[in-house]
Amino acid sequence: MPVQLNAPLATDLLPVSGVRIGVAQAGIRKANRKDLTVFLLDEGCAVGAVFTQNRYAAAPVQVCRDHLASGQSIRALVINTGNANAGTGEPGLANARQTCTALARSLGLHHEQVLPFSTGVIMEPLPLDRLLAGLPLALADAAQPQTEGGAQWLSAAQGIMTTDTLPKAFSQRFELDGRTLSVTGIAKGAGMIRPNMATMLGFLATDAAVAPALMNALARRLADASFNRVTVDGDTSTNDSFVVVATGRAGNTPITDLESPAGRALLAALTPVARQLAHAIVRDGEGATKFITVQVDGGRDASECLLAAYAVAHSPLVKTAFFASDPNLGRILAAVGYAGIHDLDVNGIDLHLGDVHVVSAGGRHPAYKEEDGQRVMKQAEILVRIGLGRGTASETVWTCDFSHEYVTINADYRS
Repeated sequence: MPVQLNAPLATDLLPVSGVRIGVAQAGIRKANRKDLTVFLLDEGCAVGAVFTQNRYAAAPVQVCRDHLASGQSIRALVINTGNANAGTGEPGLANARQTCTALARSLGLHHEQVLPFSTGVIMEPLPLDRLLAGLPLALADAAQPQTEGGAQWLSAAQGIMTTDTLPKAFSQRFELDGRTLSVTGIAKGAGMIRPNMATMLGFLATDAAVAPALMNALARRLADASFNRVTVDGDTSTNDSFVVVATGRAGNTPITDLESPAGRALLAALTPVARQLAHAIVRDGEGATKFITVQVDGGRDASECLLAAYAVAHSPLVKTAFFASDPNLGRILAAVGYAGIHDLDVNGIDLHLGDVHVVSAGGRHPAYKEEDGQRVMKQAEILVRIGLGRGTASETVWTCDFSHEYVTINADYRS
């Protein structure tokens, strides 16, 4: 079960003017489930994206990068679950391109105006015939009257799930330029989660007007504050993609600088939604029973804080100890020690587990009692604070524990 995560309701979500959504059941991998989603974007929408840094990038990721670089305005997204179309060579690229061509033809667009996304099993051929047969169904769904609430967004959140136990979707209203604006986002992911990117698929849209030239920077800034600060298992997926759409339908003065007052206000409004989605992925991590915040303070710069934070968050020994509520906290110190921080003075290390002071000056705190550590480790949400004693930099990442269920899910994933 996910860690303190509730399924969103349609009434929790806001429609975003300029975006229409259609979802269909194409039978790409499993029967009786939604597995094909289309986003249709009105003319004038601005789109930015960031993708996996895995060198084995899936075919749709490669095609997305090409289409975004073409200079064409993006007017549609097509997402399938059940098959990643990764590790599929030239045939996989051809299938991704053909998917774009088919959808573009139906919409009267150029094929480079369509971005494809896939998630699911790697190294299996994409069942293109079933995907193409499902496109008219998804388009027919998108042609239905879009409800006042967020039913279409919720349907899309369900349609992109793989091993997720719950859909992940959040919305927020905000004020900008004297107007009330909206932002809604969805994501999927529960395993193969690590920064660079750190979500398998995420889509966020706002009705704000943003200059197209800013969109990739906006996507990167949002990712760095959210998806690039979470990890489940340390594996970077082949398909990770995060897309941000600004429809411009709210009528605000277009934002041309993210450091302007309006740009900062936009980031302040969109970041919490992206962060909620990222946290939801960790809370729904495969087999997760605990949500763990790893905060590293006192670094010389952000990079060495992240080195320490991810060494702890990725450690199987640390994660299994948290699952067992075993305060074997020397494992945290060991992870900090091998994190790769140059000339680290371990005598400056400080460690708190929740409200319990565990380590001071590199050694066990005189007042620390194991029963106090165990009390914190039994909690569903745990804060680990590590002080490096080297400077003023600070960074935070979010992770989960490793349970027996994680092994079961991944051992049985293809069955």
